[in-house]
Amino acid sequence: MTILIDEAIWPAHDTLWAHLVSDESYAELHAFAAAHDVPRRGFDHDHYDVPESRLADLVAAGAVPVSGLELARRLERSGLRVSQRVKRGLPARPRP
Repeated sequence: MTILIDEAIWPAHDTLWAHLVSDESYAELHAFAAAHDVPRRGFDHDHYDVPESRLADLVAAGAVPVSGLELARRLERSGLRVSQRVKRGLPARPRP
């Protein structure tokens, strides 16, 4: 089980943002976030949005830095990824 964090490359609200995920469970992700004062309002379906200013602290606390592509791959492999379709309220596409 691993908490992963990608690069802060997503601009919003005058800062850059990264994604914090678990490749094990949402429970693990929420527990890590709560233990490290990441606000629950930052949770977006399958990840937390975290500001660039928190990256060093979260890595020091055990989050493993990975590329955005690696984060997406690991989240998909874990079965925890929520598709953009589902985020928009559309039905998920069946898997082949």
